[in-house]
Amino acid sequence: MDITDELKAFVATAQTGSFTAAAGQLGVSNRLTSKYVAELEARLGVRLLQRTTRRVGLTPAGEDLLARAPALLDDLDDLLAEVSEGSRGFSGVIRISAPVTFGELYVSGMLARFATANPGLSFDLRLSDDFADLAREGIDLAFRAGRSEMLSLKAKKLGEIRSIAAASPAYVAAHGQPYTPDELSAHSCIVDTNRRAPRRWVFRHDGQEHVANIQGRFHVNSARAAAELAAQGFGIVNAPRFALCESLEAGTLVPVLLDYTGEASPLSAVYLEGRVLPRKVRALIDFAVEDIRSAGIL
Repeated sequence: MDITDELKAFVATAQTGSFTAAAGQLGVSNRLTSKYVAELEARLGVRLLQRTTRRVGLTPAGEDLLARAPALLDDLDDLLAEVSEGSRGFSGVIRISAPVTFGELYVSGMLARFATANPGLSFDLRLSDDFADLAREGIDLAFRAGRSEMLSLKAKKLGEIRSIAAASPAYVAAHGQPYTPDELSAHSCIVDTNRRAPRRWVFRHDGQEHVANIQGRFHVNSARAAAELAAQGFGIVNAPRFALCESLEAGTLVPVLLDYTGEASPLSAVYLEGRVLPRKVRALIDFAVEDIRSAGIL
């Protein structure tokens, strides 16, 4: 039996926690998936999975193999693809992770544009505001805001996400426009609980840092929802520019604190250290760099 099929069956089963789900992912029968994994265990002389009536779990040996097997399979796919790319272009699947709001407002559209130019590729986009475990979940590329502290990851900076304070014209007409961060204490603000310090908004002016401690009726864990509430006149929002672009262009939100700049954090494409990056993933990163510049969302 081909060890590649055995490894693919093991990885799919480990990642989904089920032979049935793995079989569906691989397009083979449940019985064949279980057989492949059993043959891999026999080949290696160790048990990789703990079978229960409800779920399949990993043994320590299985955890070790799962940490490396997805990258090995990707490298093999990339090697085979490189041989035929001259005539057929990129092929295979790219698995991407991104924060929910950024993924919905930008990444999905960017992938559609990249897919148009690369018809042989398929995409698996997973949106979550939690950091994905790239090795365990088999993620090829993750878009992340902020600095990564993980030594196992490499990062390609795509730009900086800048926050903007804004309110609806109706709110400004009713409550006045704040001109300094100190004035925000007298206003209702939309609290985005996804921010590292939700009630602490930081601005800069003439090289100096200014901090506003804000209050508000609405607490949400989505910059997009915060922007929608602000557009309805419920307060001032401080959110990444990409989350406000449409509302600012439509005029349902207007910038406030015009003499101050909001916090900035790096936006990066991150991938696993210590492996050859597949050419299709490198091509996607290069495309994202140019696409973000032309989109003007940062």
